[in-house]
Amino acid sequence: MTTATTSTSNFRLCAVSLDGSFGRQADQDQKHEQAVAIFDLLDNNSFAPVGHGGGPYRLCLALADRRLVISVTTEKGAPILCHHLSLTSFRRLLKDYSLVCDSYADAMARSGPQRLEAIDMGRRAIHNEASELLRERLRSRINIDLETARRLFTLLHILVAQDTPYRRIEHETKPYCSAGS
Repeated sequence: MTTATTSTSNFRLCAVSLDGSFGRQADQDQKHEQAVAIFDLLDNNSFAPVGHGGGPYRLCLALADRRLVISVTTEKGAPILCHHLSLTSFRRLLKDYSLVCDSYADAMARSGPQRLEAIDMGRRAIHNEASELLRERLRSRINIDLETARRLFTLLHILVAQDTPYRRIEHETKPYCSAGS
């Protein structure tokens, strides 16, 4: 878990954790990407659970049954919400994003700056599309800005990359977290 913030808003994240206890281990690039995304997310975010008076909030992301499990608590650990988000609508975007990231890494070793720039433009376009979809899909539960959604999509991508096939989480460990919430 990472904790840090420079924001003073009550509608912000103060801590983010990923359930990475499954699947294959993250490689160094994924660990770095995860650390940067969490650092940037904690440094500047807008995160407002619908109907809640204010945080700051702790966020735990995990995968279960091909769904993103989003658990939100207060800074002191009081449960706010747990939402299971189907990843079906993200499947194409996750696949495309993985392919373009792999292409970028491959091009780093073999291509010139023009090729890298073109690949990066494609990566950013996919990232933006996925971030907008994430905002839309969470809108009934959590209001987030585009930059927060971008960093959350990065973390979702890392979780999915580490979890093939998806692992089931025992829901008994999170009593406030149910499929209907």
